Amino acid sequence: MKTMTEIVMPQLAESLVSATIDRWLKKPGDRIEVYEPICEILTDKVNAELPSTVAGTLVKILIGNGETVPVGTAVCIIETESGSASAVESASPSASSALQVNPATADDESAPMRNRFSPAVQQLAGEHGVRLSDVAGTGLGGRVTRKDVLAYVASGKASAPASAAQAGVDPKAQVRSSGIHLSETPRIPKIEVEGSSNPSRGETFIDVTPIRNTIARNMRQSVSEIPHAWTMIEVDVTNLVMLRNKLKNEFMKREGINLTYLAFLLKAVVNAIKDYPIMNSTWAVDKIIVKRDINISLAVGTEDSVLTPVIKNADHKNVAGLAKEIDELARKTREGKLTLSDMQGGTFTVNNTGSFGSILSYPIINYPQAAILTFESIVKRPVVINDMIAVRSMANLCLSLDHRILDGVICGRFLQRVKDNLESFNLESTLY
Repeated sequence: MKTMTEIVMPQLAESLVSATIDRWLKKPGDRIEVYEPICEILTDKVNAELPSTVAGTLVKILIGNGETVPVGTAVCIIETESGSASAVESASPSASSALQVNPATADDESAPMRNRFSPAVQQLAGEHGVRLSDVAGTGLGGRVTRKDVLAYVASGKASAPASAAQAGVDPKAQVRSSGIHLSETPRIPKIEVEGSSNPSRGETFIDVTPIRNTIARNMRQSVSEIPHAWTMIEVDVTNLVMLRNKLKNEFMKREGINLTYLAFLLKAVVNAIKDYPIMNSTWAVDKIIVKRDINISLAVGTEDSVLTPVIKNADHKNVAGLAKEIDELARKTREGKLTLSDMQGGTFTVNNTGSFGSILSYPIINYPQAAILTFESIVKRPVVINDMIAVRSMANLCLSLDHRILDGVICGRFLQRVKDNLESFNLESTLY
């Protein structure tokens, strides 16, 4: 017996009351499997794909592209066979967890991680021309590990090195520049030109997305409520440059990801925060709240937005662990796969502005945090050492601070500690 099931707009977070349909991925008459994405939705925090909670045929689209509706509103109707609707109990507004499920693994309860691949596994598969869907996973939850890929290659089943697409790897996931700045062109807002009969004249209108509206609101709130102050310190990173050059190729072979300067910076910052925990705080009118956990927000910029995914408990990770977290968050940002949990809980923000050539910047604090630090471009400059001129690799660290919480003395000492930590790296330093 056939039944009609409504798919409703889920509540992705407690504070979320509405969301916008960006575009439909399916059209009426299309066959849809459980957890298969049916449309893309925009919220004021993240963009996400809305998965189907049932298997069946899309009968009717109730909400068009660009329309904003409250949480719990039916967005489409799917015709299902009797019993198929039980694949997911209901399409309730709290079904946020479904957004994080890979549709390829939804039907295999014994291997829920089967088609979730790490960057290292993707890189290895691309090098050897392996289709990851053909490899049996022995990791947790059926996940494919590097050993599984190497065993598959050793068995002789792998073809000649193929393109990233043939290997089941997103080609964009392998495009990276220094740091976490995005070098590829992301999807940009829709543009409507006034006076389309003469495109060379007139004005350009860009729709304000929910995320852009949230950025505007947060920036305005930060500048209007927080008395910003700014300071900068110069760091000699010559030894760090030599250390990275020594380790980066081996690290790429071992982990399949790029070893960036940002990983070393985060380690230096986290260790400095341990010494000056007041940097890890927020203003609460009649008290200052000092956070126990050190959760580093990374300012990740695209051509149309800036997002701040969070590395949780960054003080528990070594340089290699931080590098992996940076790469994972950068990949998820490029692919639009950030979840709300990726964006929440940050206590201190770091921005790698040097990755696009900046040598000096005045960042706006990520409200309600107490400070934000930018790592500027590394450039070779003549400096005086023991009354002699030497060419060294130098970089600027710029810090914006909430002057209600922090003063010049504590921030100066904090920056000096970050500087000391960065300059203490040498050729004997380890990543693990």
